[in-house]
Amino acid sequence: MKILLLEDDKNLHESIKAFLEMEEFDVDSAYNSDDVYDLTYINSYDLYIFDVNVPGDNGFKILKSLKNADDKTPTIYITALSDISSVAEGLSSGADDYIKKPFDPEELVIRIKSRYMHCDTLSYKNLTYNPATKELLQDGTTVGLSDVLKNIFHELIVQKDKIVPSELLFDLLEQPNPNALRVNLFKLKTKLGLDIKNIRGIGYMLEEL
Repeated sequence: MKILLLEDDKNLHESIKAFLEMEEFDVDSAYNSDDVYDLTYINSYDLYIFDVNVPGDNGFKILKSLKNADDKTPTIYITALSDISSVAEGLSSGADDYIKKPFDPEELVIRIKSRYMHCDTLSYKNLTYNPATKELLQDGTTVGLSDVLKNIFHELIVQKDKIVPSELLFDLLEQPNPNALRVNLFKLKTKLGLDIKNIRGIGYMLEEL
């Protein structure tokens, strides 16, 4: 997997890059918006990892510009901005995930492997799902989901029969709180016929019954 890492703090940048390369990812470095525009012009990437507050255009504006140029590369934001409006702006700009600093580099690797490295189509009851394109079919017909429901479903199905921590699912919500999560899980269960088990105090698990 080829990754473009945008982080202007050089010590943190080198630390993240070294950890990713230990996991055998191919990582290119960008420290500002100009670096990103130059590198994406000449290279194709499997994943972007972007900080937000960087020299030049911020990470939100960078991704919007890339998306406007029909760049569909999955993107993870890593940022100290943790307020709800920033999270919402990050996801609305086209990002797939949002990790709040400080974070354990191992968490970043886990998310990359669980969300972006599944090539095979997954099946569950009458559902067929392509994790790479996030295309969901029910009885052969495309199913439309909101971005929030789509991201929650993705986490549950790629880790089917495993517990997905509530904290991870909270990060996918526009208003992260237990009640909002329960409402969205109920919507998924009703719309798709999912068997979602609540592991009290820990998280949720999509069961193959």
